[in-house]
Amino acid sequence: MIDPQVLVLGIGALAALASVVAVYFAVIERNLVRAVVFSAIQSTLYALLYYILMAPDIVLVYVPVAVGLYPAVILFLISKTEREEKP
Repeated sequence: MIDPQVLVLGIGALAALASVVAVYFAVIERNLVRAVVFSAIQSTLYALLYYILMAPDIVLVYVPVAVGLYPAVILFLISKTEREEKP
């Protein structure tokens, strides 16, 4: 049987690795909407890490701002400009 603490740390390590991958894809993506989606995925994984690190007060603030408000504002601004980044 796997120790619960080891399982939680393993999930945290996977979330940290996946967040690095999401940041990489957000940086190299030319389509700005996809970049915002990757950024929201990264923010969701960070919120999971904060929860694993037992910081629920930070999670309660981080989730609405970084996962909800920030992508919504950025998508609104992208709708006022062009969808693709020019080389």
